[in-house]
Amino acid sequence: MSEALFCIENLRVAYPHHGDEKPGWAIDGVSFTLQPGERMGLVGESGCGKSTLGRAAMRLLPPSSQIEGRVTFQGRSVFEMTPEELRKFRGEAVSLVFQDPMTRLDPLMSIGNHCLETLKAHSPQLSSKQAKERAIATLEKVKIPANRWHQYPHEFSGGMRQRVAIALALLLNPKLIVADEPTTSLDVTVSAQILQELTRLCSEENMALLLISHDLAMVAEYCDRIGVMYYGKMVEMGSSKAVFQQPQHEYTQSLLKAALHIQAVDETETGRHSSQSPISDRRIPILRILELKQHYTLEPNIVERLLKRQNQTIKAVDGINLELYSGEILGLVGESGCGKSTLSRTILQLIRPTAGKVEFLGQDLTHLSRQEMRVSRRQIQMVFQDPHACLNPAMTVGQSIADPLVIHKLADGAKAKQEVLSMLEKVGLKPPSVYHERYPSDLSGGQQQRVAIARALITRPKLLICDEPVSMLDATVQSQVLDLMLELKEEFELTYLFITHDLWLARFLCDRIAVMNSGKIVEIGPTKQIFGNPQHPYTKTLLAAAPLLARA
Repeated sequence: MSEALFCIENLRVAYPHHGDEKPGWAIDGVSFTLQPGERMGLVGESGCGKSTLGRAAMRLLPPSSQIEGRVTFQGRSVFEMTPEELRKFRGEAVSLVFQDPMTRLDPLMSIGNHCLETLKAHSPQLSSKQAKERAIATLEKVKIPANRWHQYPHEFSGGMRQRVAIALALLLNPKLIVADEPTTSLDVTVSAQILQELTRLCSEENMALLLISHDLAMVAEYCDRIGVMYYGKMVEMGSSKAVFQQPQHEYTQSLLKAALHIQAVDETETGRHSSQSPISDRRIPILRILELKQHYTLEPNIVERLLKRQNQTIKAVDGINLELYSGEILGLVGESGCGKSTLSRTILQLIRPTAGKVEFLGQDLTHLSRQEMRVSRRQIQMVFQDPHACLNPAMTVGQSIADPLVIHKLADGAKAKQEVLSMLEKVGLKPPSVYHERYPSDLSGGQQQRVAIARALITRPKLLICDEPVSMLDATVQSQVLDLMLELKEEFELTYLFITHDLWLARFLCDRIAVMNSGKIVEIGPTKQIFGNPQHPYTKTLLAAAPLLARA
């Protein structure tokens, strides 16, 4: 066998601790090797040490972290590299793709300049023309067209920013890519394209891939070998087929059970949790969207003006007609950048539409003043993708949940606290008195999302818009949060608009599904119909790209 490309031996990592406390090992005695061209998946629940391991391998941990063990790349110790050797090692030998692309992208630099800066730092021999040609070719591999070269990160959707981050990792043709949840914010078609591209490069360039993910189906499909982490330890390791067909450790078994719980839907059902009454019986929709448009104008830069190029119009939402009925769960699916999140923000009037109407409970929201819209928002609340980003780190959990009650003058003092404690109990954060005083940083990702759901429900809304609410959670926590949402739906008589790129989540949860592509609804119908007999070519493409655990 050839020399191992990458080797971790008995690695232990503890983050900075206070006083005489004993270090709590975020990684505890992990060992494994990667051969050139091998694709290995690393799975486990949030907080198990997956991301810490990836950062430790590239010496990206805080200087005061306690590290024991050995990490070698092509026989050389990573922990003994000089600063100059380390700079070349990062990017040219090993590239890291982060989960959150905004931690990788400078908001003051255009996408093109991000690429050129990387190439100039590591390949100064390239001319400006050669650097730009290589950068454009790499961006096109991840489906970013050349006409987006001069745009900035804030002008891209979350999924498109992630594609840019992946392109930056591929620019220097590294020997190993450490991909930390690289497709969390991407739809199934783009995820499939990028992972197919990564695995193709692995084969052609003899490049290794360490894929860190909570998506078991994706890992099963694209990785040769899988390691399962639990509380900082590697509890199981083996070929993808062996681990998924005959899991040995009870934690691996529970992970698979949770993932299959979401994917296993009875084919005879119209959706796993269909509402009691048929949609045709609900004559008056709770939400009606009529010919809604949200267009943006991109003005040419100085060079483009000299070339007399015209303004570009981005049609993020382009003539949407949609009805949502009381008590149903409508899924909105489609690729990143198709306009799903823009549509949700336009419904809430966080951005005013270019044209069209949004009627909620018979009232046209597009003509309301800011004050009137604030009153209306008591009845429409939103649960966002990243709970950490929507919770104020300086406010306790109790203060965050009570905040909407204060804003809408629904309660104060003792009454507000009583309602918050009751809501914490309902979302499964027990004992509520303990969680009431905690801060978001003290909670896991799943617990933070429960707080975000509690905050959204505290005003007793009629409609909940959920924008990728579980995409950042591992399979076990996903299953728990989805089951919680279904319980709360019945208790609070909620209607959900559930925005997701995960088709299996949509099939598990939704009564009807609307498929969105390039700002338009291209197909809509009952869940069973969409999955069993899709009509539009784009819907068929989405379904064909979705990884299924049963294939493992």
